[in-house]
Amino acid sequence: MAASKKSNVISLSRVYDAPLQAVWEAWTVPEEVAQWWGPRGFTLTTHSRDLRTGGNWHYTMHGPDGTDFENTTHYLEVVPRQRLVYDHGGHKDRPPLFRVTALFTERDGRTQLDMSMAFATPEVAVEMRGFIKKAGGEATWDRLAEYLGKRQTGTEQFFVARTFDAAIEWVYEMWSNPDHLAQWLPPTGATMHFLRAEPRIGGTSFYSMTMANGTVLYGRISYMVLERPNRVVYTQQFCDENEQVIGAPFFAHWPRTMLTSVELFSEAPDRTRVSLRWEPQDASVADIAEFVRQRGSMTMGWTGSFDKLDALV
Repeated sequence: MAASKKSNVISLSRVYDAPLQAVWEAWTVPEEVAQWWGPRGFTLTTHSRDLRTGGNWHYTMHGPDGTDFENTTHYLEVVPRQRLVYDHGGHKDRPPLFRVTALFTERDGRTQLDMSMAFATPEVAVEMRGFIKKAGGEATWDRLAEYLGKRQTGTEQFFVARTFDAAIEWVYEMWSNPDHLAQWLPPTGATMHFLRAEPRIGGTSFYSMTMANGTVLYGRISYMVLERPNRVVYTQQFCDENEQVIGAPFFAHWPRTMLTSVELFSEAPDRTRVSLRWEPQDASVADIAEFVRQRGSMTMGWTGSFDKLDALV
């Protein structure tokens, strides 16, 4: 989610691995919207929706602490499968917070979503960007990716995305070079050391991670795809000190293997969007259920890591 200090507009761009019709329906069918709209932990009740130019959508967002947020969205423009323009965040007792323009474009069977949120002043845009980040609002678009992924494949996935003010080659190097990866990937307060590093297709890397409380964990990365500068795919497993694969040390149930797919998109010469997808492998029903329950914690963990990567720019 990007915003210039001098601009009153916050912009966002995402590419979803789903056809245009599926993405449009996810946005416009109330039963589907309820599956992903809002930050993690929020639920949605639609009271009425008139999806047309001049129409309104009245709904309540229910926060995880039980707080209800009443909203009325006013549609200024509705062009099916192409464009939505609406005023967001208002209700009977307050004016809208900002105006949204959402553009939907099909790209070789996938769908690109380009959004802009226009605020009254640049100062309000900067303030709201901080509020959205603090409230976890950016995870809304990750939840949409997860919903579409399950709708298309029938499998549970986890998504997180972030835009960095750096060239795509630099960001790719931070992902693909183990020396750089160890600087930012560990959770806050932890350190990472590669005991063996083979960053090539078919290669494996073995690492240790010392947590803030002194606990030492071991893991293995197996590289499947290294396509400079756009894509990195690898599996990740917990191991013991002898590199034997073990179950996760912190949960009774957890997938033994996690498939990590990282896509990098150049939004500008000095700005790169990273989209990460986690897919459980070698997982039981109980493992998958725990994976789904922990999506909020995974978002927090990756946000902490991405904050450290951001600081290296």
